[in-house]
Amino acid sequence: MKTLLLIDIQNDFLPGGTLAVPAGDEVASVANRLMPAYDLVVATQDWHPADHLSFASGHPGRTVGDVIELDELQQTLWPEHCVQDTPGAAFATGLNLDAIHHVVQKGTDRRIDSYSGFFDNARRKATGLADYLIERGAQELDVMGLATDYCVKFTAIDAAELGFQTTFLSRGSRGIELNPGDCDKAVAAMRAAGVDVKEEIEQ
Repeated sequence: MKTLLLIDIQNDFLPGGTLAVPAGDEVASVANRLMPAYDLVVATQDWHPADHLSFASGHPGRTVGDVIELDELQQTLWPEHCVQDTPGAAFATGLNLDAIHHVVQKGTDRRIDSYSGFFDNARRKATGLADYLIERGAQELDVMGLATDYCVKFTAIDAAELGFQTTFLSRGSRGIELNPGDCDKAVAAMRAAGVDVKEEIEQ
């Protein structure tokens, strides 16, 4: 079963959002065009409590982009984003929600971030995505969305490590690039983990 995995196509990651990904608004139309060709479409959704400890606002004297140690993990600090039940956490207005079969929420534990759609950043807890895909016989995963250098990268790498035949759709993804070259490094890391990279997308 061929599956399309849409990563965090949410308002706060679009231009005008609190953690805007450059050109992030371009991915919804790509997703809409591709979804009819797949047997299964699953979307991940960042879904943070308001006091999530990845938010710079919760650490006096710190600013967005700083890296701190949190529960023995390196944590990049972000602006408040995708807070549960806020407009910013909602899926992009232009995304065809009727074509999405299942939604997996992540980042719900205030003490730990969850870039991957499969696990939190320490792999202490699973989101249930892998079990859902396995139960439905999914074998091939095409991964796209926001952002290439964070949640897309970690989701794709975990998918490959879990045994799924995984492809990263670069034309349907955009990156944050906190540091120049982050997206290129993310693509290299995905390739090294066994993820195929497709730069052109067939209709």
